[in-house]
Amino acid sequence: MNGINGTSKPQTLNRADEVEHLIDAVKALIIPFIRAADTAIPSRAAGQLLPTEEANENGTFTPVIRNVLVDAKRPQELVKALALDLPEGEGRGEEGLLETIRGVLRYSVNTWDQGFMDKLYASTNAVGVASELLLAALNTNVHVYQVSPALTILEKHTAHRLATLFGFTGPRAGGITCQGGSSSNLTSLVTARNTLYPSTKTLGNSASAIPTGPFALFTSVHGHYSVEKAAVTCGMGSEAVWTVPVDPVTGQMDPEELRGAIRKSRAAGQTPLYVNATAGTTVLGSYDPLAAIADVLASEGGPSASNGHEKIWLHVDGSWGGPAIFSPSQRYKLAGVERADSVTVNPHKMLNVPVTCSFLLVPDTAVLHRANTLPAGYLFHAGAADPETGEVPEPWDLADLTLQCGRRADSLKLALAWVHTGTDGFAAAVDGAFARAAQLAGLLEAHEDFVLVSSNPPPCLQVCFYYGPPGVGGVSEDKAVNTARTKAIVERLVARGYMIDYAPGEKGSFFRVVVNALTLPGTVEGLVKALEAVGREVVKA
Repeated sequence: MNGINGTSKPQTLNRADEVEHLIDAVKALIIPFIRAADTAIPSRAAGQLLPTEEANENGTFTPVIRNVLVDAKRPQELVKALALDLPEGEGRGEEGLLETIRGVLRYSVNTWDQGFMDKLYASTNAVGVASELLLAALNTNVHVYQVSPALTILEKHTAHRLATLFGFTGPRAGGITCQGGSSSNLTSLVTARNTLYPSTKTLGNSASAIPTGPFALFTSVHGHYSVEKAAVTCGMGSEAVWTVPVDPVTGQMDPEELRGAIRKSRAAGQTPLYVNATAGTTVLGSYDPLAAIADVLASEGGPSASNGHEKIWLHVDGSWGGPAIFSPSQRYKLAGVERADSVTVNPHKMLNVPVTCSFLLVPDTAVLHRANTLPAGYLFHAGAADPETGEVPEPWDLADLTLQCGRRADSLKLALAWVHTGTDGFAAAVDGAFARAAQLAGLLEAHEDFVLVSSNPPPCLQVCFYYGPPGVGGVSEDKAVNTARTKAIVERLVARGYMIDYAPGEKGSFFRVVVNALTLPGTVEGLVKALEAVGREVVKA
């Protein structure tokens, strides 16, 4: 025995110092990673990689040309380069840890680089990094209030504020966060089914639960594939999803085609359940006409419908274009959204909040609770419903409203960004991003080598176009030729520090460039220079 009077010496932990030490070590690796993206900004404006001076061990500087965006390798090459080792015996300690982190940073795409214009998200910012650090330190689950009191209050308050922007103004307007837009869309479908046909919660998609026939779902041909995935997950099958034609110019869902599809589904013995309208499609960025779609549903389903049919749920997938609601000059694109039964919006896209941060919003969160709650007395200890009124106390255990039990406090990421930036700041960021998209569309429209697929200005933040210089007769009539050109240019652009994407179109694959709130005017100009130069290399080859 050690210590006074034969008692054991008290054991201690030194975790705070350990965390401080390791954070400093990792910070020393992460900050240069981010700074490299800032240093590369002149290269992006030039349309090609420029030499930058890097310090030598002897204190001198050497001009070096380095692709900050990515050290691109094929999968099998990267397996060898990373040489990952998960030791079976003793661990490799701090040095092994830092070596692995160096490898991850070296071979990852640097989304902080201005040249990353490939997907519907980009880098976060300083506030985003701080929010992730705070979540890592708290390391709690936002499933029951008892273990996450502050984060629960924060999620409910943030969701309520966000919901009010979309016109959900009731006292219990709000929502919950899910693990990405696909998860939010799935939760909306489950909520729609369990709300409109409550017996499906216990009986599933059986004939006794749905006497009018199997469910039918509707989305535009440009809608996100998560709607079909949700149908598969819910046991309805992908064939339950009817794809509605769009306007050939705008890419918006055609409301009268939707009406026709609903009627055809009933004639085929199906039960129309759910319409997914999109606010910002993945490829063209189109905003479906929400008010007109809501008018169709008002006449084709619901208590006020003249035909007496059951209500059809209207969900708006605003995963991409939803944050335009912050902008007084852009929110008109979401006119009618207040008539929706649910809305998905992903701040981790347009607002540069860290991935993932997705909200499912509703006019009354009691709907989420009724649809998704299940008895779990070992976890949820909320009071029972009032025996006389049937009213349920406001739920504070948020997992009782969701399909998840394990829940990260993703709402904190938006909340801290909102505290730091403010509503006006978000509006300015959104307006700036739309301005960059319009700038790019204008430059491409004025250039003889390119043919816009998008309108000018485009409806959202992606700009779509073909490469077809006059010297080769413009855009080819052969789809295969256009697709081959597009793919070759996209691949070669990576060597210049730009990463963009492409999508299938009527004349073969076309380019899709996505700008964001942090994209600089010079980057847009430099991309056009790079496209011009690389395009001519490809045509000559």
